[in-house]
Amino acid sequence: MCGRASLTKNQKELEERFGAKFYSDDINRYNPIPNYNIAPMQYLPVITNDDTTHFNIYRWGLIPFWAKNQKMAGKLINARAESLTEKKSFAGSLQSRRCLIPLDGFYEWKKNNNIKLPYRIIRNDKSVFSVAGLWDTWTDKNNQLVTTFTIITVPANAIVKQLHTRMPAILFEDEEQIWIDSKISSKEAQSFLRPFPSDLMYAYPVSSKVNNVRNNTRELINEVAESNIRQGTLF
Repeated sequence: MCGRASLTKNQKELEERFGAKFYSDDINRYNPIPNYNIAPMQYLPVITNDDTTHFNIYRWGLIPFWAKNQKMAGKLINARAESLTEKKSFAGSLQSRRCLIPLDGFYEWKKNNNIKLPYRIIRNDKSVFSVAGLWDTWTDKNNQLVTTFTIITVPANAIVKQLHTRMPAILFEDEEQIWIDSKISSKEAQSFLRPFPSDLMYAYPVSSKVNNVRNNTRELINEVAESNIRQGTLF
């Protein structure tokens, strides 16, 4: 599962890294930049197969176009790579609605007796990376469009496995444009969904302040001694 993450790069840094621009009308919807404590139901920048040269601001937690209400969003923040073609919620999006989700870290919790200790997992070079995702557009009862996404997960690599059995499907930079190329098939797209090499990643303990989604400051990504972590609420 991936249920908490970070994106500490600003607008300019993201535009330079991905070769995509933010729409001026959308930038105010993505707040804050940077975001040290991303959580489901927040709006985040994504790059989709329908608009490969811009960031669009979509909400985390997929609502399939055929859903009767928004209740499914909380249950569809992640999509298991191994069963994408088997699930009605994801099969159509895998073929025609793929996206890139920029992140520079994600959080998992290590169980230590009755305490859960938060860790941040990043690339060794601390660079921003992209996670494979799926998106969809749903229409509410007022005929308003709600566009959402889910993060695809794969089995954990050796680093993440110490904390959790799953991890986000991180793409290499030269795979990103292929992933959002509408011309490739679902089968071809699935070939990019595998654990990111553990030797390119690093996990370190962070403050338990990250447990509360209302906290969102730079200190959340600072490394701390595990012995200094105190348990706190996750929400």
